[in-house]
Amino acid sequence: MINSLLAIKWDVSPYIFSIGNVQLRWYGVLFVSGFIFGYWLFSKFYKREGLPSKLLDPMLYMLLICALVGARLGHVFFYDWGYYRENLEEIFKVWHGGLASHGGAFAILLGIWWYAHKYGKKYNIDYVWICDRLALAIPFAGMAIRLGNLMNSEIYGFETSLPWGFIFVRDGQTVPHHPTQLYEALSYLLIGLILLWIYRRHKDNKKAPYRGFLFGLFLVLLFGARFIIEFCKLPQEGSDAAATAAAAAAGGERLLNNGQLLSIPFVVAGLLFIIFSYKFKKPMLRQE
Repeated sequence: MINSLLAIKWDVSPYIFSIGNVQLRWYGVLFVSGFIFGYWLFSKFYKREGLPSKLLDPMLYMLLICALVGARLGHVFFYDWGYYRENLEEIFKVWHGGLASHGGAFAILLGIWWYAHKYGKKYNIDYVWICDRLALAIPFAGMAIRLGNLMNSEIYGFETSLPWGFIFVRDGQTVPHHPTQLYEALSYLLIGLILLWIYRRHKDNKKAPYRGFLFGLFLVLLFGARFIIEFCKLPQEGSDAAATAAAAAAGGERLLNNGQLLSIPFVVAGLLFIIFSYKFKKPMLRQE
């Protein structure tokens, strides 16, 4: 039996302020703050490795565009294509909600290819070098986004009797649920700190870890954490919820949801990056 007396009653407004038709959401502020922090981190990386600061702006613009467009299209095609197929105009209405981290991750990987192709040869950096630095920044941006989801009272888990369960009042809930937004935010924070510690401690460019290791470890840890946390997360809207309902109607139980199925290839890719980093043993830090 669920004891709601021990739960946290979450009834926080998603708006920082609202004046007429002008509204400022916590989600938007946290989303942007994650990229600002990432920009600051990259400025430190570039300074440490002797790269000009003028390369930071195209990196920031690329990340913002790829993250937003990719995450939106990921939500549309991975989670709710049945709805958007009948309402194509809704695809462009990002303010109505609906972003998928897997889609954002895929788009960013494509954006990195463009950035490496444009600037790599001139400044002696390559695709994997950029991926390694992104691996240090993305966990903190992901943490900020999940805190934004918490402020929106969305993307939470199943009912729970644990004392840290949240009652999401603004979403019409009356019993506590797993605050999976916090689970993810805290795991991303820990992953980011671990990766930063490894990077900052690395001074001998001839020894392990080698180029590609940070990105590989990032993929394994972040999407591994996502895979585990999905076990206590409610099915997302659209095709994910429909597949879960269909499995229940057939008298069975769905083993893995869309978020978990999409996480597996990223974990496998991470393991391959780690293996190849030790095979090729390319220095982690940029060389003049």
